[in-house]
Amino acid sequence: MNIFVGNLSYNTNDDSLRAAFEAFGEVSSARVISDRETGRSRGFAFVEMANAGEGQAAIQALDGQDLDGRQVKVNEARPKEEGSRGGGGRDSRGGGGGGYNRY
Repeated sequence: MNIFVGNLSYNTNDDSLRAAFEAFGEVSSARVISDRETGRSRGFAFVEMANAGEGQAAIQALDGQDLDGRQVKVNEARPKEEGSRGGGGRDSRGGGGGGYNRY
């Protein structure tokens, strides 16, 4: 079962996240998502639990609880939408608002 964890403290790391979820069962992976350029946490993570029942128990127990000083939001991760490439900041004309006046 894939679980989304949001509103994470910037101090939360993979190991502390794993420890919080291991109280409810076997954790296959725990990964805090970090910014590619700065390496700083983006404030959310994904936890994969081997057993769906244990995953549901973890969601119910940890949603809204304090983890490293922040009240976390925990729910089942939604599958990535097909064709979704994430942000990028581009508008429908293909521009990215590059910060210059082209006229």
